[in-house]
Amino acid sequence: MRVPLLDLKPQYQSLKKELDEAIIRVAESQYFIMGPELSEMEKEFQNYLNVKHAWGVSSGTDALLLALMALDIKPGDEVIVPTYSFFATAGVVSRLFATPVFVENDPVTFNIDPKDFERKITSKTKAVIPVHLFGQSAEMDEIMKIANAHNLYVIEDAAQAIGTQYKDGRFVGTIGHIGCFSFFPSKNLGGYGDGGLIVTNDDKLSEIIRIKRVHGGEPKYYHKVIGGNFRLDAIQAAVLRVKLPHLQSWSEKRQQNAKRYNQLFIEAGLAEEPGKTKFDSKNRVLLPKAVYENSGVRNYHIYNQYKIRVEKRDALREFMTKHEIGTEIYYPVPFHLQECFADLGYKKGDFPISEFSANTSIALPIYPELTDDQLQYVVSTIKKFFDEN
Repeated sequence: MRVPLLDLKPQYQSLKKELDEAIIRVAESQYFIMGPELSEMEKEFQNYLNVKHAWGVSSGTDALLLALMALDIKPGDEVIVPTYSFFATAGVVSRLFATPVFVENDPVTFNIDPKDFERKITSKTKAVIPVHLFGQSAEMDEIMKIANAHNLYVIEDAAQAIGTQYKDGRFVGTIGHIGCFSFFPSKNLGGYGDGGLIVTNDDKLSEIIRIKRVHGGEPKYYHKVIGGNFRLDAIQAAVLRVKLPHLQSWSEKRQQNAKRYNQLFIEAGLAEEPGKTKFDSKNRVLLPKAVYENSGVRNYHIYNQYKIRVEKRDALREFMTKHEIGTEIYYPVPFHLQECFADLGYKKGDFPISEFSANTSIALPIYPELTDDQLQYVVSTIKKFFDEN
């Protein structure tokens, strides 16, 4: 049996008529950059997320970069980021010649540790970027409390968490000063190319974002400030408008698949329960835990990725590849050990929790169209690996 890490073809086939019509509509309009299709998309996301302002942008990375530019982050400023995330979270800080300051992650959720965040604040700190990693919200109450006490901006990196709710029901990305989303094709809500969204409830910040999105020109060709080319293509907006109404059902199916995985791993004797953080004879596989599952919100975790941790991760991945099961490692090298950040002076051992996650984590297929037979095959293959090793 073949189980790819992600297969987008079934999704396309289920929406083929609507998607094809949307793309043709853009082609016939000959309006390819921003325009009315994007304006309608932005209104729909404002309503969905219950946020005052939403601006479509060229990618999730550019959303983060634009957020920092809107907050006037300068050389010499410090921005606190988790050391365990996708590279863009830290890379955008360095692109503005500011300094990324790395903090540890929580051992259960993989999200930023608020206590370590607070310890790393200095007189140069201007902002923090909590990441809602793999589809689960960071602990925003604590983060906002600390940030407000130190007059820091909060930029939520919700690239992997469109539709995720915090425990009080608010959508991630709408809690801090600015929220950033990605519509990369492999995301739960993916476009047909790069794309992103930046949201805020702050009228002043929204106006700055709007102007900087188009090179800082207001009116066109007149520039009081410098921005960038952060515009979104109309085709991406049209595709996302078709897909957005289906996001909830897709998220629920991912939740169901995650619960089924947990059940199968426990029945196989490979784990006792989700949320364990240390290996032993009863927990050879460490399962992810949805910490807000019993808070009463629907989208307590949207599982952009379903990640387990195992001791012989690389050997397991090779074994699964031989059995035609797709996997991925998110992420093999934390920021503090990346060569491009060597000048910041971090060393191996500085962030043991993140390093443990980087060395043991492996993502399994979790997309909505998986069958139960495929889920069983994935777990039985992992069980076979442990039986033979």
